[in-house]
Amino acid sequence: MTDFDPGDYEISELGPAIKDIDDLGELEEILQAEHRGQNRAPAIALIESRIEKFSEDDDEPADADEMDLASMSTAEVGNALQSVEEVSDLESLLEREEAGEDRDSVKRLIRSRIDSVKGSDEEDTEIEVDDRPPEERHPDLDHPTRDKRHVRSLHGGTYRDMWVYCETQAGELVDVSKEMLGKARELMDTYNDDYTTDERVVAVLIGSDVSKHVEDVIAYGADVVVVREDARLERFQHKPYTEIFCDMARAGATHENFEVRGGRDEPWRDYDKPRYVLFPATNNGRDLSALVQAELDSGLASDCSGLYITEEVISNPVKTGVAGEKKEFQRVLHMKRPDFSGFEYSTILCIDNPTREFHPQGASVIPGSFDLPEPDAEREGLVVEHDAPLDDDWFRVTVTDFDQLDEGIDLTGHDVIVAVGRGIGDDPTKGIELALDLAGQFEDAEVGVTRGIVTGSFNFDGHVEQYTHEDRQIGETGQVVAPKLYVAAGISGAVQHKVGMDESDTIVAVNTDPDARIRDFSDYFIEGDLFEVLPRLTTALKEGRFEAAVASDGGTAPTGTPDDGAAEDDRGESR
Repeated sequence: MTDFDPGDYEISELGPAIKDIDDLGELEEILQAEHRGQNRAPAIALIESRIEKFSEDDDEPADADEMDLASMSTAEVGNALQSVEEVSDLESLLEREEAGEDRDSVKRLIRSRIDSVKGSDEEDTEIEVDDRPPEERHPDLDHPTRDKRHVRSLHGGTYRDMWVYCETQAGELVDVSKEMLGKARELMDTYNDDYTTDERVVAVLIGSDVSKHVEDVIAYGADVVVVREDARLERFQHKPYTEIFCDMARAGATHENFEVRGGRDEPWRDYDKPRYVLFPATNNGRDLSALVQAELDSGLASDCSGLYITEEVISNPVKTGVAGEKKEFQRVLHMKRPDFSGFEYSTILCIDNPTREFHPQGASVIPGSFDLPEPDAEREGLVVEHDAPLDDDWFRVTVTDFDQLDEGIDLTGHDVIVAVGRGIGDDPTKGIELALDLAGQFEDAEVGVTRGIVTGSFNFDGHVEQYTHEDRQIGETGQVVAPKLYVAAGISGAVQHKVGMDESDTIVAVNTDPDARIRDFSDYFIEGDLFEVLPRLTTALKEGRFEAAVASDGGTAPTGTPDDGAAEDDRGESR
């Protein structure tokens, strides 16, 4: 019977916690414990993934004769095919699928496996592509495209420029809009050099009285600003904002088969859709990005923290159209985001299919992921006023009254952040008190918390509860900070949290676990109990001994650390 309780872990922490468990029976027990407990779908997927990874080396080769294709999903068929080595068995499976379910996706997988087993001596097999519209392929279904017939994926369309949705809140341009403009400027400058072209950064402003930001967005990197002013747009609304953005993106299409609602000439542009588009990963930005990309018949990578453009070689026959053949895709936006498992980052690509193209390639960007650019007041740009008629039906929902919520705490810009995680579990209230005491020794410091504190079931006394709310959360779904000093107490170091503090000048971690992931990216690691370490650091600061130690050459352990040799820098050397 295992003592491991998956309910003790957040999703981001569960992956690292089970990665070293190599007992199949124990993993099965953990899986059943999750089913009996919180029964979280993402947690179940993580545990099942670990079970599959651990047991894959012990799997017996699949017996083609015993494979029941009709009861298997496409993914299950794909996994099983990897252990079928005989061409004759694969051909038999193909015949059975054609005579049974006759799924194109499964047939492509089997043909691809046949090509792989045969090797590259034979000619490539052309993939059979059904390019009929969904209404014809699925006459028995009430297909969603019936409700948005004006949306049509293109083949051979023309795409240019990187568009940036510049969000405003309470009449002000939010910082993430400036960050995205600076990153877009950097990307497109490199892009134009690499591809010898002159594509632009296009800023989009939608709202009431947003024209006052035109000069700012140009100064931050935009070549073109498309503006829509209307008093009814003072507050964000899904329907009108989506319709306006999509109309901006589709207007002026030149593709002869491109169907747009109300298409018209736009002399400033000569392409069907933007090549790339960026949105802020704010509450409103997340909503708008998903709606716009769906309406533009493309894809979206959400909550990204890294972007770059380069070529990519793909062998997936769904993308190349030919089994066993590799194809190089040009000008692909690589959208980097923290992996769901917490192990690493994933890079999302939006790659075209043989008979359709996915543009714009879109991403939403986590605030604080990129540096704020220095504005250049000398820059000049083109201003385009969007004047297409607005449908009154888009404004059927109106806000009649609202309360202004507390803006919360802005942790960015402080010299010092003291952050605590689930390691305060033995005495949650005291853990927060110790963090406040330590932060109080600095002139410009604040206290932050991990998502585990915000979503956990800890009981805090009333006088510290305000420091445990979501507005102080640091990480992928919280704030991104870059202080001169970041003290991480009782924090394991999941990649989602790393995103929020990795740019700090100096990171000091306190943890009882010498193998905690945060050690890998800390400048100083103190192996010890935060309930013992934090008070000693606070005392050293009060007595002025900490500053003296920091100002020294670092040959000895700073006064106030638990023991000589307990504090190590990121090279593993005692400090």
